[in-house]
Amino acid sequence: MQQLLDRDSHEVPVTLRVHAAADLGDADLSVDRYLSREFHDLEVERLWGRAWQLACREEDIPEVGDTTIYDIADRSLLIVREAPERIRAYHNACLHRGRQLRSEPGWNAELRCPFHGFTWRLDGSLKEIPCDWDFPHVDPAAFALPEALVATWGGWVFINMDPAAAPFEDFMGTFAEHFPWRQEDLTKGVHVAKVLRANWKVALEAFIESYHVIATHPQLLVSLGDANTQYDVFDEQPRWNRMITAMGTPSPHLPYEVSEQDIMDDLMEQFMGPGVTFPLAEGKTAREMMGDLIRGQVGGVTGEPCEVSDSEAFDAIEYYLFPNFVPWGGYSRINYRFRPYGNDPDMCIMDVMLLAPFNKAEGRPPAPPVHWLGPDDEWTDAPELGLLAKVFVQDTFNIPRVQRGLKATVKPGVTLAHYQESRIRHYHQELDRWLQVELAPSTNGHSG
Repeated sequence: MQQLLDRDSHEVPVTLRVHAAADLGDADLSVDRYLSREFHDLEVERLWGRAWQLACREEDIPEVGDTTIYDIADRSLLIVREAPERIRAYHNACLHRGRQLRSEPGWNAELRCPFHGFTWRLDGSLKEIPCDWDFPHVDPAAFALPEALVATWGGWVFINMDPAAAPFEDFMGTFAEHFPWRQEDLTKGVHVAKVLRANWKVALEAFIESYHVIATHPQLLVSLGDANTQYDVFDEQPRWNRMITAMGTPSPHLPYEVSEQDIMDDLMEQFMGPGVTFPLAEGKTAREMMGDLIRGQVGGVTGEPCEVSDSEAFDAIEYYLFPNFVPWGGYSRINYRFRPYGNDPDMCIMDVMLLAPFNKAEGRPPAPPVHWLGPDDEWTDAPELGLLAKVFVQDTFNIPRVQRGLKATVKPGVTLAHYQESRIRHYHQELDRWLQVELAPSTNGHSG
């Protein structure tokens, strides 16, 4: 990867020149952590109830009174634009008899419970109790909606349900320093959420390594350097890691040579569809040409010149911020989020959010509604994903079968590669710190 960056046609950001490979050991991961109710319950209490996690984008609630909902296990938060520059997150339950205040996103001048009409202002203060004469024991000043902590970064909104949590800036460590691309200058153009029959960690792990490409995505090998991926994990930064997978270069697994034109034709087919070709200019590599095309495309949308490096233009530069945020760097549009679906260790939600540049003179377009896909729906049922949908179909074909296989196995642990799956081990070690459990597998088989 670093050799490709040496030959980039434009200046490469300093962060991409950093390579950090830590020795994290080689112990198996216990199968229990993907299956057992006990482990799931620990996550709900000690992870999801205490850690900063991605809730939404700011453009999901652009106007005062706009609300959206973030659900995690049995917990639910109502995210509210209370003022032009202030976002609040309320626990989504009426303080009267517990009815959810909202079950769908939308605009509200006030937060009124549909059951009996208890009403709160957008700032969470109590506004009205019907027949308030019958509630002399309720002190209006003490009957404000309980809040979670809120932080914003890069146009994203993060929440934390632990009132004693450290600030988000402390939680993310050096992540922001190593992610120089301004996602606040982009807007959400696509949001597809799919329910999967698997633990949230099984789904996450399928998307934070490129080791699976040779078997799962063999059609990509002509133009994707899977086994040359750079994996960066930092001993001193346990809450984020990264991988950089080069596009426009062949996989080392290929048993034959390919030309630069072969690579370009393969990329055109992936990005534009079957039969599309693009003759390379003399002396141009496929990486340079794709960089030129994407730079021109971005500049055409924003109305401003774009001079990013070839790597930023179209390599797969993927970051992970513990526990559920997976943004791609450079000019990629892709961002993932993973979380449990309901309070079920065998089910999860994978969100795919595609960001896009926009012309600031024309204003930020409204964010699209979430397109939900059930466990039996295919990604191709969301045409807004374009050609990415077929790749996601290949990925998620494996995921429920991993969950089933983990239940069938008699081997108590999952074995990981030392380097190519180091990001998986890295986040499991951080997870164990939150849960205060041991990483090593049981010697007595597994539960679940």
